[in-house]
Formats: sequence, C-alpha cells, structure tokens
Amino acid sequence: MFSLDIGIDLGTATTLVYVKGHGIVLAEPSVVAIKTGTRQVLAVGAEAKRMLGRTPGNIVAIRPMKDGVIADFAVTQNMLAYFIRKARSHWRTLPGAKIRVVVSVPSGITEVERRAVTESADQAGAHHTALIDEPFAAAIGAGLPVTEPAGSMIIDIGGGTTEVAVISLGGIVVCQSERTAGDKMDEAIVQHIKRKYNLLIGERTAEDIKIKIGSADALPEEKTMDIKGRDLVAGLPRTIKITSEEIREALAEPVAAIVNAVKATLEKTPPELAADLVDTGIIMAGGGSQLKGLDSLLRQETGLDVRLADNPETAIVLGTGKTLDSIEILQNLDGFSSRR
Repeated sequence: MFSLDIGIDLGTATTLVYVKGHGIVLAEPSVVAIKTGTRQVLAVGAEAKRMLGRTPGNIVAIRPMKDGVIADFAVTQNMLAYFIRKARSHWRTLPGAKIRVVVSVPSGITEVERRAVTESADQAGAHHTALIDEPFAAAIGAGLPVTEPAGSMIIDIGGGTTEVAVISLGGIVVCQSERTAGDKMDEAIVQHIKRKYNLLIGERTAEDIKIKIGSADALPEEKTMDIKGRDLVAGLPRTIKITSEEIREALAEPVAAIVNAVKATLEKTPPELAADLVDTGIIMAGGGSQLKGLDSLLRQETGLDVRLADNPETAIVLGTGKTLDSIEILQNLDGFSSRR
C-alpha cells in the first residue's frame, strides 16, 4: 500500500513494464510523436508508432532510444513518465506511495549514459532507481541459475543491441555488446530492396518482411512475399514479389556480426565455465532472437546446444520483476539508493 515496485525493460524498439503483484501490465513501442518547434508531446507508444512515416510537416514521430541508449533525454523522460503513470493506474496506492524502479540497460553503455537513464527515471517520479544489465536480467527472466557456481550463457538480441554474456555466481563474468540487432536487420532489408529493385519501403514494412520470411539459415520450405513501396525512378507506388533466399542474403552481414560476437565471448570465457556450457548450452532471448534459423546457425558455428527461451520477448522485463523480489540481487545493483 505504501510502495509501488516497477520493473522496466527500456528497449530501443519496445518498452515493457512489470508491476509487482500484477505481472506485465504494458508492452508498447518506444516511440514518441512530438510537435516540431514547441517539442510538445502529442502521443506515446502504440499511438505514436501508428504515426511513423505518416505525419504532416509539423509533427514528427521519433524513437528517443538509439542502439539501446538514450538519444534524446527530454523525450525519453516524457516517455518514461507516461509509462510509469500507466503502471501506477494498475495499482491502488496512496498518493504519497514510494515508487521503486528497476530499469534494464545494455551492459556496454557508458557511465554518462547510465546516469541519463537514472535521472530520467527519477524525474519521471521514481524514488528509488536501480539499473540492471540487460543480459543479466534476461538470464534471470529465462530461468537460468544465475547465482550458482556454474556457467550460463545468454544471447539477448533486442532492437538496438545484441548482448552476449556468460554468468556465474550472481554476476557477469564475460560480456560482449554489439550494436547490431533487429533495427540493423530492418535497415539491411530496406537497402537490399532499394538497391535491387529501385523500390523504397518503410521500416514497418521491413520489419514485417523480417518476421514473415526472414531467416539466418536455409528454411525447410522457402517462402515468397508481395511487398508495396514507392518506385524511385517513376515515383509511383509499385508491388513486387521477393523470396526468403534473397532476404537471407540481405541479412547476412548483421547475422554474421551476431555470430562473431558469440564466438568472441566464448573465446574469452574461462575454461571451467566453458566446460559447463557444453552441458548447459546457450539460451537466446529478445525479439531479434526469434529470427528463423538463427538457433540452428549458431549451433553449427559453436558446436553447442542453442535454444530459444520460453519467453524471449518478455525475459528481460520478467527478470527485472524477479529482481525486485530478491534483496540479495537488488543490493548489488548499480545506483540503488534513496533519492528523495
């Protein structure tokens, strides 16, 4: 009654919010629509994403998070405040109730970027703010035994970053952060369609292509898809048919960057923990990990068992929620202190 515990997965593409006692109460795109000039916030989340690429000149829909970090402090603060307000509506608290927040952040961000996230949460109404590294939160949410003296490996592929980590005894032993993930895959598809067909498509169409026919490895049955865009020569709308093989080729570069990040992490892993991974394998989490064939490609490249978490898209936010129940883990988190 006197406190509200909130876990936030502040993602480049999607923000998820967990309220203790209620579970995941919100999952909305990390998009804000603002009026140019005055920078007045007009819409946040799903409503703002619907405006992407369709706004008049005086309105712009932007993603305040880029590559997993804050690109626009003021807009991120407004977005966090909106999400925290929505989370509060799910909990009957007294007006003066303290708000305790755990926010997940990429492990590779700088101290300045960490401070920006903490200050955004504080100014959005949090009284206590803690930061947790995304791969650690994902491992907790995926149910890995993070506090045991054994190695667990997690690959978290989000919108802006891919995080690969080996975890043991409640901490990250080895970690590799690569700013290549879902958004870079979308960009690769846009560029491929533009280069090969002289057709311009938007990021929403590219994401749709990735989900429906995109793959990292050969599919049992190859697929085709009709897509619409603007012809760059004639300037008119046009429809073309594309295949899963060519999209796999378009995704080859970002996929290779992810595979290399996994290999680099394994090379730096201490021998005893590397031996544990032979038995435990690798768990993948994050929306980008659901790219078809990525698990089988990584299996071929590493020789280890690779499997998708039961809850890939929600693993991080569930991990922040479980952290709120663990005093032992909470006390070790960066920046957990009373602010006011």
